[in-house]
Amino acid sequence: MKVTSYFEKAKGSTLISFEVLPPLKGGSMEAIFNTLDPLMEFKPPFIDVTYHREEYIYVKKPSGYYEKTSIRKRPGTVGICAAIMHRYGVDAVPHLICGGFTKEDTENALIDLNFLNINNVLALRGDARKFEGKFVQEEDGHAYALDLVKQIARMNEGGYLDQNIENGEKTDFCIGIAGYPEKHFEAPNMENDLKWTKAKIDAGADYIVTQMFFNNQAYFDYVKACREAGINVPIVPGLKPLTKKYQLNSIPRIFHVDLPEDLAREMLKAKTPDARIQVGIEWCIQQSKELKAAGVPCMHYYTMGDSETIRKIVEAVY
Repeated sequence: MKVTSYFEKAKGSTLISFEVLPPLKGGSMEAIFNTLDPLMEFKPPFIDVTYHREEYIYVKKPSGYYEKTSIRKRPGTVGICAAIMHRYGVDAVPHLICGGFTKEDTENALIDLNFLNINNVLALRGDARKFEGKFVQEEDGHAYALDLVKQIARMNEGGYLDQNIENGEKTDFCIGIAGYPEKHFEAPNMENDLKWTKAKIDAGADYIVTQMFFNNQAYFDYVKACREAGINVPIVPGLKPLTKKYQLNSIPRIFHVDLPEDLAREMLKAKTPDARIQVGIEWCIQQSKELKAAGVPCMHYYTMGDSETIRKIVEAVY
């Protein structure tokens, strides 16, 4: 079932969903199951499976020179999504990214997903590789998420890369995209950011999942700005609890979001790891309760493998 169909079926009730990381290459599905098993009692209608592009390492050769080698630290999402659907009977939403994939790679992944009756995808550009100053597209790949959305929407109309294909199978993907309550860090301003968001919606995207935020007013202002810009699709808030002291620096640096002064102050006052976790849990609980009271379509929790913390939050809200 499509993600947007779940929202319609809920008739104004706030749903819940979780996002998981694929296991490291060489690992097993148990890493995913161990994260999700304690959370399935909350009956999420869908689970997102994120993805990270390949990275480069330099391997020293016998000659003394270093050879640049591409590695994928995590496997792809197609098999993981199929395993999740088989085990739990819930829909899985694979993340598709531009980085590291040609248009043909993307088409083949979408064909596989269609064969498996996985009809929800989240279309993202993806991050730049480490040690690269900016995002670099794959040769014959997409530079922007907008182009990826267009390719998926074209397949929904039976359009394939091979122009000789006639009467191609029409896929039926529900397309999600990312939204940024504090704007994408590469956008010069929010107006420009919303312009590109609307372009993705006009191209065929069906709903938005936001980057994490720690101040609900940022989300409410973002939704208002989207509506004023003519963006009328469901906007799902993405939530992640702060649990460690170093995240006071790493989260703003990596994800380009602000941390409220009250939250940072309480984290600094906490003297033990457990006390810091509790600060993060309580903050996220209050965020969740306010968002739920506001009637958001769904709350999307970034688990990052920490099911215990997420479970405590959801228990207190639902």
